[in-house]
Amino acid sequence: MQGAFIAILTFSLGTAGAAPRYVCTYYDVVEHLNISHSKLHTHILPKANLEEPMEVTMDFLLVAILSVVEKLQTVSFYFVLDLRWKNPFATWDPQDFCNISKVVLPMDMYWSPPIFILERVNGQNSHLDYVTVMHNGAFISSQTFQVTLTCSLMILKFPFDTQMCNVSIASYLHPVTDLVMRTRRTAEEITKYSQSFFLTDGEWKFTNMSILEHTEVLDDGEFSVVTYMISMDRRPILYVLNLILPTCALYLLDMAVLFGPSSLEEKISFQITIILGSSMLAVILNNILPTSSNKPPVIVVFFLGTFLLMIMAVLDTFFLLHQQHKSLRFNKTLGSFQQEVLVTRSINKLPMERPTKEGAQRLNLPKKDKEKGRPGNPQRHPPEHDPFLLVLEKVLLYTHFFLSLVFFAIICIKWSS
Repeated sequence: MQGAFIAILTFSLGTAGAAPRYVCTYYDVVEHLNISHSKLHTHILPKANLEEPMEVTMDFLLVAILSVVEKLQTVSFYFVLDLRWKNPFATWDPQDFCNISKVVLPMDMYWSPPIFILERVNGQNSHLDYVTVMHNGAFISSQTFQVTLTCSLMILKFPFDTQMCNVSIASYLHPVTDLVMRTRRTAEEITKYSQSFFLTDGEWKFTNMSILEHTEVLDDGEFSVVTYMISMDRRPILYVLNLILPTCALYLLDMAVLFGPSSLEEKISFQITIILGSSMLAVILNNILPTSSNKPPVIVVFFLGTFLLMIMAVLDTFFLLHQQHKSLRFNKTLGSFQQEVLVTRSINKLPMERPTKEGAQRLNLPKKDKEKGRPGNPQRHPPEHDPFLLVLEKVLLYTHFFLSLVFFAIICIKWSS
């Protein structure tokens, strides 16, 4: 009898030591603080076990690229974000309620993950303030966002550029030990899904999407972040037709004037008019590109190079005009000197008497003296085309043409690389 009593006492002590541990929740802290609020539970993280973080899965659908402002370095997106999580305190048995397995309720009736977009500078939140609640505690919420994000736009190859902008979604109210954010689909599936629903067909074309799940460390803890990296290509046809082709046409016209048969004075007037037209296109470009960047865009180098080549063509024409006037003055001086020499020789051959007025006029005639067989002055009027000027003009023209080919080849390589 005494042995049986000892056995029962030992069993009771053993079972008392193996009693299950009480699991704490955030609701216990609120009840302990004696906080009374009608919807306080909607602001408390519904975790049944504090040691395990709550998992929020999301699905991203890009609907439209609304605008890209290069000067402000901003981009506007319209997308849909589908969020799913579980609340262990909101469950029921469908058999007890006529097989009702889900119900749609306002968003403020239960806790929902607070969403924060890191790159957001402006925008509108979703007006679909409803959530679908499943019988097993699963919550499904679809929210639409029209937001303006800051994006580092690399415009080096404008307008043949590809941009990549990030949409970083996080919940900075709960650390990674309490809440973890995951993606429900792969990047390839989201890309195909977004392209099938993409609405806009404007300047930008959505090409690809990448996903990065990481943990961001801040001063007060670590937070789970999901970053969607959206890649988009610019359709350059508008800028090609409005900026690049007119500039190339003006430059070809400048080359045609430079190689044309017009006089040098007419060439200069035409070239200055073409330069003024090119400067108007540069003003249009200046209103599009941002005011600062690490490297000048290729299109800026293109405009600056063509402008400098046009200026060089004007300088070449001025130089040829200067050499032509200089050659004319030299030929005029040389002709006057030769005429004086011929007059002096003629006077020395005549008898020592004062030449009459008719004789002096006869000596000044440029024609041949048929009676005496003495030639006149064939170089009184300088030739219209100096061989040296013709060679100099060809050298300058072909040098300008070679520099133009090299410059445009470099621009094409930079745009295509």
